[in-house]
Amino acid sequence: MKPSQSSSPIHRTVLKNGIVVLVAENPTADIVAARMFVRAGSCYEKREQAGLAHLLSAVMTKGCDGLSSWEVAEQVESVGASLSADATTDYFLLSLKTVTSDFSEILTLAGRMLRWPTFPDAEVELEKRLAIQNIRSQKEQPFTIAFSQMREVMYQNHPYAMSVLGDETTMSGLWRADLVQYHQTYFRPDNLVISIAGGVTLQDALALVERVFGDWQVPVQALPLVHLPEVQVEPQHRLQPVLTQQSIVMLGYLGASVSCVDYAPLKLLSTYLGNGLSSRLFVELREKRGLAYEVSAFYPTRMYPGSFVVYMGTAPENTSIALQGLRAEVNLLCTREVSETALQAAKNKILGQYALGKQTNGQIAQIYGWYETLGLGLDFDQHFQKLIASVTVKDAITAACKYLQKPYLSLVGQETAINSAFYSAA
Repeated sequence: MKPSQSSSPIHRTVLKNGIVVLVAENPTADIVAARMFVRAGSCYEKREQAGLAHLLSAVMTKGCDGLSSWEVAEQVESVGASLSADATTDYFLLSLKTVTSDFSEILTLAGRMLRWPTFPDAEVELEKRLAIQNIRSQKEQPFTIAFSQMREVMYQNHPYAMSVLGDETTMSGLWRADLVQYHQTYFRPDNLVISIAGGVTLQDALALVERVFGDWQVPVQALPLVHLPEVQVEPQHRLQPVLTQQSIVMLGYLGASVSCVDYAPLKLLSTYLGNGLSSRLFVELREKRGLAYEVSAFYPTRMYPGSFVVYMGTAPENTSIALQGLRAEVNLLCTREVSETALQAAKNKILGQYALGKQTNGQIAQIYGWYETLGLGLDFDQHFQKLIASVTVKDAITAACKYLQKPYLSLVGQETAINSAFYSAA
């Protein structure tokens, strides 16, 4: 069990049972944060079980290995620590933070939770009801409706089409046996990354992980292969009439995965278009033209092709002109070069935000564990910064022409306003 060599400040070790352990020593702080990643996000669910990973994350902390929900909470809170679980599209995450002196106790508890959750029936039913309430609440939020529609038309039968919560039908159909089966399938040592940062030495961290997880045996059965459908390429539209005082106008473009060479140019274009008060969309459509209550762009980092989205919240009477304005601004990326000055400003912004996102032990444990889980490796930390810095004006316009030509469309708002906007743009 020897740490592998890398240019990264993080030490990487693979245990005999396949667990990847990442350790970042930070002796200046008497705090330790850990992130445990399992490749078991919503992409690994069956379509009819959408929401399963989320439900598992909600119930996992509610009892394990002889401990009740109350006993788990008491053990964590009695030392002022934090311990929580979450599920995303690409992975499942168990997070903890504690003072160094309590790290052994809390990591041991996290290990019991990860390996032997009990999934009490009462807790399963409670969390199902809470999830369904959340799903219903989201149906009242125009932006959430618009983005949900966008995912559906863009990804069709791909898991990215669904909310991590699933929908009322799929969530209602989940049972404790489903959680047990999912846990037995994906929660195994050769599918686990443990990322630790803070006031602990490499030797102590590895010894503790070995003590808590070293006897965990790899199952005889191989991990099931994930077969995902091809993503729909022909742009579609979706309109949803809602009684609201604003319209949500949303354009989506199928982008690239994080491992694709086009990822960095698209990330920069998203930052240039819609990240902050100095972004192109904010200046042109809100400040100069007064069209937007809110306007932005985002392009989340994903294991599979991500969605490049621009959107605006606007007054109903401005819906048509807002749609025209958004399309015009994106189309300009394909026909007019972004200036060197504007491109450099976007680089400075994204690299500055990236640096600020690695300040705490929790952030450090998160980002390196995430890279490892996505299969990018520890060196992607430096590689990402080089990729961004090396994007040229030509790279930007090439990526725009390749990905940002034909948008998917999602409109939410008063029926007359969104119908008029759609048919005038068609």
